[in-house]
Amino acid sequence: MARYLLSRLGQSLILLFIVSFIGFAVLTLAPGGPLSQFALSPGMTQEQIDKIASQMGLDRPVVVQYFDWLSHLLIGDWGTSYRDGQSVLHVIGSHLFATLLLMGTATVISVTLGSSIGIYSALRRGGAFDYTMTVFAMVALSIPTFWFGLIAIYIFSLNLGWLPAGNMYTVGDGSVLDYISHLIMPATVLALVDVAIWSRYMRTSTLNVVNQDFVRTAKAKGLTGRRVLFKHIVGNSLVPMITLAGLQLPMVLGGALVTETVFTWPGMGRLFLDSLGYSDYPVVMGLLMASAMLVLVGNLLADITVALIDPRIRLD
Repeated sequence: MARYLLSRLGQSLILLFIVSFIGFAVLTLAPGGPLSQFALSPGMTQEQIDKIASQMGLDRPVVVQYFDWLSHLLIGDWGTSYRDGQSVLHVIGSHLFATLLLMGTATVISVTLGSSIGIYSALRRGGAFDYTMTVFAMVALSIPTFWFGLIAIYIFSLNLGWLPAGNMYTVGDGSVLDYISHLIMPATVLALVDVAIWSRYMRTSTLNVVNQDFVRTAKAKGLTGRRVLFKHIVGNSLVPMITLAGLQLPMVLGGALVTETVFTWPGMGRLFLDSLGYSDYPVVMGLLMASAMLVLVGNLLADITVALIDPRIRLD
């Protein structure tokens, strides 16, 4: 186990290094850059802009800037926001809970609902429910997330008035029920596409397990259908889905970016877009690294979980 963990950790660190270098190079070489906000100031001369660039260290070669940024990152200094002068870690930390709350709720909804739909569709293969869920999955995968969000706001907020149109809570309230009412629409919209994906994968995985010899043997022994379903079919069908959960993290993060923008949810996705608009590159790089770490940790935990529950996989 220790050898396997060290191997995966080494691979993750190498991947983080590659991601950070590419991201830093792209941001640094992109047109405009952090100096563009100063160039728009009235009366700003080129000499003053060059002086600001020298003070910020932006006149050095890209490679030198990168390794200087990396050396500070390794000791816990992620830089300072150009926008408000606050620590990047503080800025990201103030938005992290909102994103984790939204992603966590959407993941629970998608996994629970998607797995249930997939299992039932597999057990009723070729029936009306199976065909209906197949159509639903195709529709959900074909329509952009922001469209679902706008339609949800139009119906449930503007027309019916059941749910708030955006934000994370009502100023002056902040109760648990208020948080839940604000969370329902963005979490459901974010989960819709993942429900379609999970249901399709779970259906295929369940069909593969149903046709295995050990399931037929369990039925031949006289076990009840409920026991066969939960002990033999569901348990074995979920094993490959754990790996899928790790692979889904980038998609959930990408969907959260769109969903947070539509619902003005104060998470990392909205912060990313705002920081790009202000050319706040230290915060953008911090968000890139934080997202990459979340994805790598999620994939690592998924691999370890599969290895622990599946005796056919060895970790030595």
